[in-house]
Amino acid sequence: MVESGDVQDERYAAEAMNGLTPIRQTVCYSAPTLCIWSTQNMRLTRGFVVSAALLIAAPALGGHHEEKAMKPVDILTAEYRADDSARDQYRHPAETLRFFGLKPSMTIAEYGPGGGWYTRILAPYVASKGTYIGLGADVEKYHAGQDPERNARRKQFPDTFPGRVTEWTGISGDNIKAFEVDEAPALKDSVDAIVTFRGFHGLSRKNLADETLKHFYGMLKPGGIVGIVQHRAPEDDAWEATRGHRGYLKQSEVIALFEMSGFELVKTSEINANPKDSADWEKGVWTLPPTLTLGDEDKDKYIAIGESDRMTMVFRKPS
Repeated sequence: MVESGDVQDERYAAEAMNGLTPIRQTVCYSAPTLCIWSTQNMRLTRGFVVSAALLIAAPALGGHHEEKAMKPVDILTAEYRADDSARDQYRHPAETLRFFGLKPSMTIAEYGPGGGWYTRILAPYVASKGTYIGLGADVEKYHAGQDPERNARRKQFPDTFPGRVTEWTGISGDNIKAFEVDEAPALKDSVDAIVTFRGFHGLSRKNLADETLKHFYGMLKPGGIVGIVQHRAPEDDAWEATRGHRGYLKQSEVIALFEMSGFELVKTSEINANPKDSADWEKGVWTLPPTLTLGDEDKDKYIAIGESDRMTMVFRKPS
């Protein structure tokens, strides 16, 4: 994927013509892609600006789905995101997904969708032309030794998750799939992009990062990408503090893991950086919002800091 300075210049000119002042320099792409940027015409309660959106849409492909395509701005402001949108000021979904270079015609897999915060953006985005895939952890390994009944429920993820997405968003489950990451042979060399948000520390902590990246590599088409957002530890932190149990990882070590698995680093971004986060909390990243694991203790202090400092990167499977 080639970054286009010309397209970036056109965006800035267009914003100026509309009397909007860009607040963050970002790069758009010459290929049709998700193209949304933040401007100063809408403010959330804590002052982060998100809003005006532009979609450079891929040509119609004689769509295989009957869903009506949703514009990104409509997704981000949808009623079903009323609770989710409070996190936009920290997670910058428009900028992040544009940085990843996602297109509505893609097959996009999300590893560890959890409660569905990003799912409720991604699944509607590809509903008309592409496919959304939820990837769950390898239950037997990731949750080894845990309550058998809970693990039995986790094993139902491939069957139950598409229905949950439909309940959340109202879109049809016909183009929504779900697999455990280790049980998806049908996906071999078929996925355009895999994304994962704030969960890679769990794989690191359980020594499953290498194995999971091998699964990613096998699913992706040649030239396919992995977009990752992860809580970031300072590079000078001791290994003991950055092995995943506190939620933070060193960016250099994440890069090394991907490269050892055959991926190429394409680009990095500070979209989700937060210099207020010292990353040295006794209770780890969960000290900060949205978890606030200490409850009311110093709550205002942690809310003022905001969510964690995060690395944002794109890796590519070589063509």
